[in-house]
Amino acid sequence: MSDDFNMSMRKFLKQVGVTSQQAIEEAVRSAGGSGKTYAVKAVITCEELGLAHEVTGEIKAQE
Repeated sequence: MSDDFNMSMRKFLKQVGVTSQQAIEEAVRSAGGSGKTYAVKAVITCEELGLAHEVTGEIKAQE
């Protein structure tokens, strides 16, 4: 893949990571969920490519 593609991909994934972390942290704070474990799912779609990628996992909030 080209350098332009790799750079645009990295920029997108960085934005996803940073904004997702901020949203999750705020939701945990609002819920008062310290010490709890939450099931999470991230979905990335691109209709033009027929892409639907899903990642699941768990996040444990700080106590």
